[in-house]
Amino acid sequence: MRAGLDHVHLFASDVAATVGFFRTMFGATVVWDEEAAGVRNVRLALGRAFIQLYDQPPKAPRGGAVHHVGIETDDLDALVAHMQAHGVRFRKPVRDEPAFRYVMVAGPDELLIELYECREPARWGIER
Repeated sequence: MRAGLDHVHLFASDVAATVGFFRTMFGATVVWDEEAAGVRNVRLALGRAFIQLYDQPPKAPRGGAVHHVGIETDDLDALVAHMQAHGVRFRKPVRDEPAFRYVMVAGPDELLIELYECREPARWGIER
C-alpha cells in the first residue's frame, strides 16, 4: 500500500484573485475547475503538488489548523524580487538558517506562506 500527500485544500473569498495570485507569483496552472460537494473547486498544479480551492470565504480567522503553506524554490532572491515587482510587500527580510533560507509572506485571505531555499535539497527529499 502507498500513501502520499496530494493537495492542500484552502478556502478562497475571491477564487479568481487567489488563482491569479498563485499563477502570477508561482507559475501554478489550473488543472481542474468544476463544482464538487456543492461548491466550485479549482485545482492548481504547483510543482509536483496541488492546491485545491473552495470558492467560499474562510470559516475562521487566519489559519484554523493550518500554520502556513511552504513553497520551495531554487532561487529565493529571484522569487522575492518577482513578487515585489508585482506589488507584494514583505514585512521582514530573508532569514538564513544553517540548512535553508526563508521568508514569510501573506497571501490571499491572510494565508501565511513560507518561501524557502534549501542548501542541501537531497537531504530534504527534494528532487531537482
